[in-house]
Amino acid sequence: MSSTSSPSPEPAALIPLPVAAVTCTEDRAHIERTAVLELAAGTQRLRLGPVTALAVDRTLHAALSGGPEATVLDVRIVRAWTPRDPGPGDDDSALRRRVTALEGERSELEHQRDRLAARLDLLARLAADLLREIAEGAGHGEAENDRWTRELDRVDGERDAYGEELRAVEARLARIAVELSEAQQAWALSEREPAELTGHVELTVHAEAAGRTELRLGHLTPCALWRPAYRAVLDGPELTLDTDAIVWQRTGEDWSDVRLTLSTARSAAATEPPRLGEDRLTLTDRSPAERRTVHVDLREEEVAELGPAPVPGLPGVDDGGEVRVLHAPAPVSVPADGRAHRVPLSSFTSSARSEYACSPELSPLVDQVVRFDNGSGHALLAGPVDLIGGSGFTGRGTLDFTAPGAPVDLAFGSRDDHRVLRHTEETRETTGITQRTVLTRTVRLHVSRFSAPGERDERVIVLRERIPVSEVSAVEVRLRREACSPVPDAVDADGIVRWNLPLSPGARRTVTLVYEISASGKVSGL
Repeated sequence: MSSTSSPSPEPAALIPLPVAAVTCTEDRAHIERTAVLELAAGTQRLRLGPVTALAVDRTLHAALSGGPEATVLDVRIVRAWTPRDPGPGDDDSALRRRVTALEGERSELEHQRDRLAARLDLLARLAADLLREIAEGAGHGEAENDRWTRELDRVDGERDAYGEELRAVEARLARIAVELSEAQQAWALSEREPAELTGHVELTVHAEAAGRTELRLGHLTPCALWRPAYRAVLDGPELTLDTDAIVWQRTGEDWSDVRLTLSTARSAAATEPPRLGEDRLTLTDRSPAERRTVHVDLREEEVAELGPAPVPGLPGVDDGGEVRVLHAPAPVSVPADGRAHRVPLSSFTSSARSEYACSPELSPLVDQVVRFDNGSGHALLAGPVDLIGGSGFTGRGTLDFTAPGAPVDLAFGSRDDHRVLRHTEETRETTGITQRTVLTRTVRLHVSRFSAPGERDERVIVLRERIPVSEVSAVEVRLRREACSPVPDAVDADGIVRWNLPLSPGARRTVTLVYEISASGKVSGL
């Protein structure tokens, strides 16, 4: 856009443009900045900042409100390599002199060490020659004990003196190496720091009259993310659940006392729906062999709710397919150090019901499962939860996505005073006339409770086993209730058989499950 007035000269000082609010998403953040500007009449260019050099240019947006009528003509981010702030000048000169003096002293000591080493080597050869002379003289019958003793004492004394001096020089060299390394590091940090990339905002505005106006500027920035985390405290029949946000950011600038909003929006995801291709179905006649047989397979199906598949590393935010927004109740500060910072979001206390559950086919452990209702007023996103019991920290679990007011199942760890053993038997029979195959499976569960002295309370263990569920009429699955001991308390449509097994302290119980899989003669693969 153009204007009749020419832009004013660029000011030397930057107008502060602090971060006022941050909306942190799954892998980036939307930064909102505010500043109060003193505008003159006409077109002018302002420099504001500093701002992070990681700001995304195409997301930059500026708006003016209040004061005289003004229009934003242009807004852009200008980046430049600038040296970092050096240390005091006196320290810089002292460091340079210190490094130079240490390097000179190190060079002199190295020369002295070489001279001492050469002299010690010469004395070693002299001692060897003297010993050889003594040996030859003694062989010829010569005996100069006084001279030999005097010369040997002199050589040994000089070797001890020079050796001690050499050790002192080497010790001094080691100390100088440490001092020189520290001085060089300090010198590098204070005077030879590499330049860093900084940025500032250049704003061109046109004001109809002079006055004060408020600027609101927003942009996206990478290198920021958040994930939910929880802390569950079980105190008798009540459970307190604290919802926190773990925030990481390394955007190049600290967030100080900002309004923090946490969102599960994925701005980088594609918004265009995928194209549907043709899916042609064709019918073919079955062969006589295919008409005579029905092939079945046994497969494992995990009963679970909808949600993203687990991935290795840091998982994404499971929001149930709908964008969720959470707000920090108070201003927060998050430094740009790349570390995890915990931000409290909400807390509630609810009545809890405990259940001791075990699925022996999957695990022989008896877990304490706590059930309560989500009374936080917002959806609980999937995330880790620190478990706090009566004895303190008991472990870490996982909380699945839970809608507001929905029931929550939270495992509080296994019980060491219970033991479950599982044994299975299988028999196969084929009738002679109909050629019908009957597969009978028997599952025995041995449950034991080891109690400490003084325990008197009875505990109910909820055991769950499963039986196959048939999808074809040629295969039938029947639970033989008369052979089960005790009779199951419930069997659901997914084939999950449940017993509520009471156990007194020190008690042992055996649970028997019997079911039949019956298939006609034309069924194969069973």
